[in-house]
Formats: sequence, C-alpha cells, structure tokens
Amino acid sequence: MSRVKVNMVPLIVNTSDPMAKVRVVTTKDYSTKTLKTLHTIGVLHVEESEELKPIDKEAIEQERRKIGELLTSINDILAYMPKGEGVSLGEDVEVIYTRPFDEVDNEVRLLCTKLSNMHQRATNLNNDIKELTELTRYLGSLERQADIRLQDLNFSGSYLFSRVFVFPNELFETSYSKLRDYILGSLSGAVENETVLYAIAKVENQETIESAVEDGGGRILPIPGEDLTLRKFLEAADGNIHSLEEELAKLHTEIESKTRENLEKLVLFREALSAETERLAVLEKACEAKYVTLIEGWIPESTVETAISELRENVGYVFIDTRKPEQAEEPPTKTRNATAVKPFEVIVNLFGTPKYKEWDPTPITAYFFAIFFGIMLGDVVYAALLILFARLGLRLLVDDPKTEGFKLFQRIIYISSGVALVIGVLTGSYLGNFYEFFGIESLTPAIFSGIQKMFSDPVSFIQFSLIIGLVHVNIAHVLALIKGIKERQKSAVPNKVGLFMLQIGAIPLIMVFILGMDIPWLTGQIPTILMSIAIIGLVLIIVSSLMEKGAFLGGIFWLFDVTGLLGDVMSYARLAGVGLATYYLAYCFNLMAELLKGMMPAGIVQAVVGTLIFILVLLVGHMLNLALSGITCFVHSLRLCFVEFLFKFYEGGGRAYSPFRLKARPAFVKV
Repeated sequence: MSRVKVNMVPLIVNTSDPMAKVRVVTTKDYSTKTLKTLHTIGVLHVEESEELKPIDKEAIEQERRKIGELLTSINDILAYMPKGEGVSLGEDVEVIYTRPFDEVDNEVRLLCTKLSNMHQRATNLNNDIKELTELTRYLGSLERQADIRLQDLNFSGSYLFSRVFVFPNELFETSYSKLRDYILGSLSGAVENETVLYAIAKVENQETIESAVEDGGGRILPIPGEDLTLRKFLEAADGNIHSLEEELAKLHTEIESKTRENLEKLVLFREALSAETERLAVLEKACEAKYVTLIEGWIPESTVETAISELRENVGYVFIDTRKPEQAEEPPTKTRNATAVKPFEVIVNLFGTPKYKEWDPTPITAYFFAIFFGIMLGDVVYAALLILFARLGLRLLVDDPKTEGFKLFQRIIYISSGVALVIGVLTGSYLGNFYEFFGIESLTPAIFSGIQKMFSDPVSFIQFSLIIGLVHVNIAHVLALIKGIKERQKSAVPNKVGLFMLQIGAIPLIMVFILGMDIPWLTGQIPTILMSIAIIGLVLIIVSSLMEKGAFLGGIFWLFDVTGLLGDVMSYARLAGVGLATYYLAYCFNLMAELLKGMMPAGIVQAVVGTLIFILVLLVGHMLNLALSGITCFVHSLRLCFVEFLFKFYEGGGRAYSPFRLKARPAFVKV
C-alpha cells in the first residue's frame, strides 16, 4: 500500500485500529503469573513465538541504553548542582517504577525539554570551543611554514584540488608512500601524536587519494570557508575561544538556577530509572542462561500503556518491547466502527475480513444493505414478524445464541427489518392490502402518497431502483479511483475517470433521445458538449484497458468495462422485482383467502368453515411469503453489496483481531 494519506470520512469507509507488536520476556518463575495477567487484561492477540534469539537480548539491551540515555540526560542536568546537596522525595519511587516506560520516557523528556535549549546551547558552545581549539592546533603547524589562505586549503577546481589530512604519526609514512605518486605539492607538520598534511593534486585522482587516506587511518580536516590567511584566522580564533568560554560560564550558572526548580522530580525519575535498569540487567542474564519465557503478539496502540502498567505492577521481572508493524508484516485487523453499523461487520466478513492497511467498508455497506432489504421487503407486518422472529425464534436455529456473532446477526435483522417497517408505513403495505378487508382504502399518510404511488407502479419502481443502483455503483468507482491514486495504479485512474465522463455525457442523451424524456436545459450546443465528454471518457477507458492488458486483450476488454457498467446498474432492477413480488404475493394470498371463503355455501357453513379456510390460507400463505421474502431480500442485498459494489475496490483477506482473554460463559448446573 502507498504511504500517501487520503483521509476518508468514517461514515463511508473506516480504518482499522493501529496495532503494535509486543514481545514480553520474563523468567521461567514468572511465566505463569505473566500469562494470567495477560489473560485478565485481554488485549493481546497472541502469535506463534520463535525461539529466543540474540535479537531479543539486543532489544533488552536497547531499552537499557534508552534508560541510560535518560539517566545521562538527568545526570547532565544535575551535574550543575553543587555537590552534597540533598533533596526530599515527596512521591514514592514505586509509583514511577510501575508506569509504562514510554510514559516515563515522555515525561522525563518533557521535563528536560525545559532545559534542553540551554543544554543544547551549552553543548554547541562546548563543541565550538573544542573544534576551534583543535583547528588552531592543526593549522598552527602549517602556519609556521607558510601563511596560506583558508580558501586555498580546501579548494576544488576543474583541474586541481587541495585538502588538509590528519594522520596518526605511526600510520603517516605508510599512507604517504601510497599517496606520493598522486600529490603535486604538499606541506606537513607535526602536532603531538599526529601529522598534518596539506596536499595539492589533480581532480581526476581525488577519489583515489581520499579513499587511500581513509583506508590508511587518516581523516579530512574541515576548513572554514572564510577569506582569511592562516595567521589572521589564528589571531581571531584566540579571541573567539575566550568569548565562547565566557558565554559558556554564564550559561552554566543559568542552568543551575533553572534546575533547582525541577530538582525533586529529576531525582525521583533518576531513582526509578536506576531500579529499572537493574531489573533489565537481571533479565539480560536470564536470557544468556536461556531460563526465560517469550510471549509475543499484537496489541491495539490505544491499550499498550494500560497493558504495560498491569504487567509491570503484577509481574516482578518482565521485559516488554513494543514497536510499530513493519512494512512486510500483516497485523490482525481490529475494526472500530460505530455501534449502529458494527453488526454489518458480519456482512463484510462474509466477503473477507479487511486487511490491516485496507479500508473497512462496513459503514457504507451497512446503509445500503439495510436500504436494499427494506425496499424489497417493505411491509409493516412482515417487518414486525421478522423482528419478533429474530428476538424469539432465531436462537432455536443455532447451537449457542450467546456468541458475539449471533448477537451481531440478530441486530442486522433488527436494523434491516426496521427499515422495511418504515418503508411499509410510507407505502401503506400491511400484509399487502389486508386492510381492505376492513373497508379501508389506504393506510398511507397523505403526505407520503407520492411514495406509495411510485412503489406501486412497476415502471416508477424500476426507475427508482436503477437510480439507487447508479448511485451505489458510482460510489464504488469513486472509492476505486481514490484507491488507485493512493496505490499509484496507472491504469485504474484513467479507467475510473473515463467511466465518470462517459456517464456524465451519455446518460442525459440516453434519457432524451432514447427514452423520450423531456430535459429543458438540453438544448443548443449542450448535446454536442455532452457527446464530446462521453467520447473522451470512452477514449480514456480504451487507453486504460490497453495499458493494463496490452494491445490485443486491451483492445477487446475495454468493451466489458462499458457493458459491465450498464449490467451493474440494471442488476438493481431486482429491488423492484423482489419488492413487487413480495407485495403481489401477499395480495394474491389475500385474494385467494377471500375467494375460497366466498365459495363456501352461504350461512353457517361459510361463517364457520369459510372463516377457518380464510384464516388457514392467510396464515400459510403469508408465512410462506414471509419466509421466501426474508431469505430472498437477504440474499439479493448480499449480492448487490458483494458483486456490484465490494468487488470494485475491496480485497479482504485479512485476519480478525482475536485477543487472549477471559470469556464469560453461561454456567450450567446438572440436577
């Protein structure tokens, strides 16, 4: 996946919870206690651990080094305090010791940041003094022989170059013998145990000379780019060194004053970190003796600090190493959807669990699945009966109704049937037209009469279904386009752009010239412009197909992209088909029950037998219709979400986050 970030609205697609790789190392004596603590915390997705390798020991040593750096930072600050000065600790060291290391690390660094600028300035001044002092020593040995300009000591031209090299005395002769044949001119001087060499040579031999210097134990002396002679530079350097030393002394005094303000906290952290490094030393020795237990897995980043705190508090000697996932690793996926859409993770997981770095399409899938189901069922009584069945009867079809998966599936039925109930109210469908038996013409509120008319007219219903399909399919193509940009898929981007342009240009023209619809603004040059847009879109589709599949296959398969779009949208006509079938089957059973009752002889036979037949036909017919409709609506909603939508941008194939934790199970008592 590309590292380019495109922030998506969580209400459309979501991302998984960031994970951290955790390795827990403890001594054998503490392994049981560690496992029980992890079991209780319940956040670690355990992976198969490899044999403890030297890298694990290095991780412990690395944490020791980090602690050492923090201790050094604290001691560097405390070094400015007078010797023998005491401080009273108001907080228990154990409180600090049991906190997660990252938390302590951040707080120590934050505390030290108050003094970091001054310390950094002091360090820079000290380095400047050292560098300037060293430079004057080396250049002084050359100045006694020739008052050369600084620019000539570090010159790079088109033909010649010059450098100043420094060698240990014992290596100089050996190295110089290798350089002698390349050097055109040189000066040398001795400084204690080192030799300074100023050399002039051809540019063509520069790489050879510098490599020979490094191989011979020498180094290149950095020369300031000032336009001064050696003598003038050395005279100015003495004054600069003195000024820097005075500034450094003043800064030390100021650091001491500021340190006193945070003295108690600094000492407290120093003691806690010292205890931590002793604990890690014991673990490091245990690693060498191989008397250790290694547990590793994945933990959500949001719970890392809590888990570390619990482990450090409950287990004596334990080392915890955390890091972000590497590029090649595939952590488990912990979804983080809102409560309202979370049940529809079951639907997405039927297609495939999202990969760790992949979008989670649960939100957008939830909306459309529930809408599709509601449109196709669309009956108040049927929806209410499905909700009742999900609440009381569904548990009889499974072995364990206490599982999380069952509860999520149950909520899918609740939500989808709830949408169907609302649509049933809007369209006035109650067991089809059952209310007509009571002389009621319609139960639809007048304000929603237009909706009822649209859903009762097959042509209008189909048009409405195709519009929903056009929107749904294009959302998938938009997501595929964004994904193509993220992953830099050169063929996907022009393909999706071409599909959008083709629709923008072709759909209005089809509506007017083929379907005979009246669009007032489609006059003048607008049809020509739309035709041009459609042609450009078609060209982009062809080009993308050629880029992806080559000249032969690409020249054929572009046609399937165009016809596939039409086929995908037309597939949504099933919404109208199933919706009308549900209503008219209910209508037919109502009519059949009424006809059979009317066929009975008038009088008591019709009143008793006819009524029983009437009720029996209604019960059997509507229960059959409800069963068929419930299954059909669910299956077709799945198909539209899977085939027409998810296939266009979603891959799946990830692993679900399954933490090692205590699970509450129902208790059964045998009598």
